[in-house]
Amino acid sequence: MILKSSHQLQKYQEVAKLSTSILWQLHQKVEAGVTPLEVDALAESLCLQHGVRPNFKGVGSPDNPYKYSTCISVNDTVVHGIPQDVPLKKGDLVKVDFGIEKDDYNTDHCFTVVVGDFISKQDENLLKTGKEAVLKAAHMAKVGKTTGDLGYAMESTVEAQGFTVAKEYVGHGIGRTLHDEPHIPAWGIPGRGQKLKEGMVICVEAQVIAGDNNLYTDKDGWSVKTKDGSRVVMFEYMVVVGKKSANILTPTMDWPLVR
Repeated sequence: MILKSSHQLQKYQEVAKLSTSILWQLHQKVEAGVTPLEVDALAESLCLQHGVRPNFKGVGSPDNPYKYSTCISVNDTVVHGIPQDVPLKKGDLVKVDFGIEKDDYNTDHCFTVVVGDFISKQDENLLKTGKEAVLKAAHMAKVGKTTGDLGYAMESTVEAQGFTVAKEYVGHGIGRTLHDEPHIPAWGIPGRGQKLKEGMVICVEAQVIAGDNNLYTDKDGWSVKTKDGSRVVMFEYMVVVGKKSANILTPTMDWPLVR
């Protein structure tokens, strides 16, 4: 979607603010002993309370539609994790991906936290690197840049620390639909790809893997996991492309990384 007026921008900011406030409450819910299913139930309740639709629910094929309000991917689950009824424990890397639809405006954003404390230096570096990479790209979302510029910023930041970006899943435009043009891979060549236009609303995201990019889909038909069992973090920010600077609609960058 490309915003054409200040009214549209204001409306999108209002919806994004509500979505961010719900996501914050999910962030605060994540702790040792709590199950991802309980976090998802809170998301469902908050959406009902605010009269909004959780826009992940119902996505997919008619024979296997997604049934939850969130995707909660733990440790070696890369993306699209079905919320499990398994208590979280110290050291778990928990990715909470969430979005709403209100008045024909969609949101989509994600954070990762570690439960309790890090159990390894690698996990700490992985989490901080993932956030740094995506935030670096998000701040680059302005006129004159391309999707390749953003992708290269993410990939180069990640690979400098010995990690890998998932190649199968990409950032995207968003607006009246959950997924729109352009596609924004977490890798690329500077200057290549689609040029960013003023007012374009995009989701900048990356799944950052401690090991290699060999993945498989679990028997549940949704949860994507690493074949080598390596751990993964994910961050996603919604951004409006500006003439001189990026306007981050979902400012979750200052949220604590430890829960």
